Amino acid sequence: MYVPAHFDEPRIETLHALIAQHPFGSLVTHGRSGLDANHLPFELVAGDGGLGELHAHVARANPVWQDVADGGEVLVIFRGGDAYISPSWYPSKHATHRQVPTWNYVAVHAHGRVTVRDDERFVRGVVARLTRTHEAALPEPWKMGDAPKDYLDTMLQSIVGLQIEITRLVGKRKLGQNKAVEDIRGAGEALVARGERVIGEAMLGEVGGKRG
Repeated sequence: MYVPAHFDEPRIETLHALIAQHPFGSLVTHGRSGLDANHLPFELVAGDGGLGELHAHVARANPVWQDVADGGEVLVIFRGGDAYISPSWYPSKHATHRQVPTWNYVAVHAHGRVTVRDDERFVRGVVARLTRTHEAALPEPWKMGDAPKDYLDTMLQSIVGLQIEITRLVGKRKLGQNKAVEDIRGAGEALVARGERVIGEAMLGEVGGKRG
């Protein structure tokens, strides 16, 4: 991923937080059949001193788990929001007209080595933790124990786990950091007013109480 210095996000804790907030990623593989991409929910398991691991599962019928080799290099892309930016939202445009449209976004690329985990204990753990995480905010959270045991066992047998050791994290937060403070604020406020709060609020967070 091309990352100009002013858009670089090198802080591992920030990248981990972005993955946790936006856990639906795109797994890109280059196996025996060539390039492939699968869109999956991931669990980030932070390690002590390392970059952590990503855990996921795929349908047994999905050929990706047989296509990749254990230890093979993969890439997982996480998107933290994106938005079109109109030059009309920049105050400086109205003074100089020297602005053009752009697209702002936040993304994390997790490079790593994959291991296929075709074992019930690993798969059950991944599913249980994903369920607890994403059901937690619901008024009546669903639990794995709510399903009949034989039915749940059959469902678990139909999926295969993936364990990815993260070897490199690349983060990009393209939020107008190369623009004047008032231009960042103007575009951020316009996005929030349009209901595009993720990128709008991120842009406003870049400038805080600063004045251009």
